[in-house]
Order: sequence, then C-alpha cells, then structure tokens
Amino acid sequence: MKKKPLHKFYSLLVSALIVAATPVFAQDGKMYNMDVPDEPTAISLNTGGVEGQTAKESWFKQWGDPMARNISKATLTPFLADPKKANGATVIVAPGGGFMWLSMGNEGWEVAQALAARGINAFVLKYRLQPTLDGLDAFESQMNQRFADAAKLSSSDKPDAAPQRPRWNLDNQIADVEAAYKMITDRAEEWGVDTNRIGMIGFSAGAGLTMATTLQSDKVKLAFIGPIYGGMQAVEVPKDAPPMFAAIASDDFLFSGDFGVIKSWYDAKIPVELHLYQNGGHGFGLGNPDRTSNRWFDSFIYWLDVNGFLVQK
Repeated sequence: MKKKPLHKFYSLLVSALIVAATPVFAQDGKMYNMDVPDEPTAISLNTGGVEGQTAKESWFKQWGDPMARNISKATLTPFLADPKKANGATVIVAPGGGFMWLSMGNEGWEVAQALAARGINAFVLKYRLQPTLDGLDAFESQMNQRFADAAKLSSSDKPDAAPQRPRWNLDNQIADVEAAYKMITDRAEEWGVDTNRIGMIGFSAGAGLTMATTLQSDKVKLAFIGPIYGGMQAVEVPKDAPPMFAAIASDDFLFSGDFGVIKSWYDAKIPVELHLYQNGGHGFGLGNPDRTSNRWFDSFIYWLDVNGFLVQK
C-alpha cells in the first residue's frame, strides 16, 4: 500500500535545510569554480531529467570539498569492499546540500571509502537537484537571497506576509533512490550484495531523502537507515520501518531540542539509537578537528555489528 504524502514533513525539512545552510555561504566558505570531474565508475540511473532545468551540471569547491549542482541526470557510483573482507552488507550513501547542491566528497565519496574499508559495499547516489542559476556568482547571489527570505520568514510575527517556504516534493529524488536500489538488487550477485542487508545513510538533505524514502517508497525495502544530522520532526512510522541509527550535534542549526522522530520510532516499537553530540555543528561528515561528534562513524559500525548486519551469511 502506498504511504500517504508527507507534504508538511517535506516543507519543514526544506525550510530547515535552507536556514541551516545560511552560514555555509554567509561566512568564510569561499566558493571556487572547478571543472566537472571524470567519474569513470559512475553508472547512469536513467531516471529522466529535471523540469525547468536549463543549466548544465557544474561543480565548485568550498573548504577544499567538491560540490556538485544542477544535477539533472542521476548516477550511482560503487565503492565495493575487498572480497577478502566483504561481508555482504551494503549501504546507499546520500550526500546533502539542501537539494540544491551535493557535498560529494565530505558526505559521499569519503564516507563510501570508509564503509568499504570495513567490508561494507557502498554506493554513492548523485541524485537530481532543484535548478539553480548558471554561473557561480549568480548562484551565490541566488542562495543569499533565499537565505535572507528564510531569515525574514523565521523572524516575522506575520507569517502570511513573509516569503513562503519552498514546497518542493521529492518525487525525483525518491525515484532516483528506487532506481539505485533496483540496480543494486539486480546486480547483487556480481557485486557481492546480500539483498537482505541493504541500508541507506544520508547527511542533512540526504538524511531527509533517506527518511522520505523510508516513509514513502513501496519499492525500496531498506534493512536499516542512518539519518545523520537530519531533521528531527515527528513522523508517522510505517509498520515495516527499518531500525534507525541517528546522529546530530547539539550545536547543529537543525537541532532545537526536538526528538520527535526518535520518539516516533520508539513509540512504533522499532529499534532506534540516537547519538546527540555536544559539538560538531552541521555538515561534519566523518568528522572535524576536536569535536565530540568525530566518533559517530565507529558507533554506527558497532551498531551495525551488534544488530547482526555485518555477519557473513
């Protein structure tokens, strides 16, 4: 049975991500153009384009990390574990970026490499994004205007008079996950995938996509999920929802003391583990210097192990 739409959830998610992303562009994160990199192992998912997209895919660097935007053709990049240590567990990795760009290094490739080093097959999903203006200067101006509008909305005591939050649906992005999942299951024997142990981990907007897929898709049957610094709003949990590992820092812009999604899983009597770290901010990926959140990845691997997801079957 198809799960009912979650427009309120999506609206809250996108609004929170835009507000949370403000410091990324407003402080000292200077952006630099970079050439579109070769991605020789990326596999096209053939899920279609993006309505209204006129700009070509482009990339930039920020804090040394490669970022992609104006993605209209989704791809999946395998990072397969060494067969000598592979255990069959598999993770779809969804980078974040407010559905307007993707942090491909910090929240994609680096995480996938770390998973593969632990014997876990990883697949980085480069999913379709909302269109942004062509040219880096135009893009930065566009983002700054959106952030100003979001800040005005947050501070207004007359919500009807303030700019409206974007009400994007995630149909494209969920379709990309579904195509990725199908490709992985279709090629499971070739890639050494145990189809009963396919999970998904996402960061920021990628965490939102992980959650939206879990709540909305009838085609993706995840064994476990790991939303990392995602929205914490309460949701209606499907009866067949997978166990969840969640991590967020208390100084994250997305965190306001709300544990709604954790309570939703708890009330549904589905296994859930939350790591609330003292510091780490937003977008810490595998970790930043001298932050308590730097140990989340080891905790995630331990959680997978204790729950039997890493046992060779």
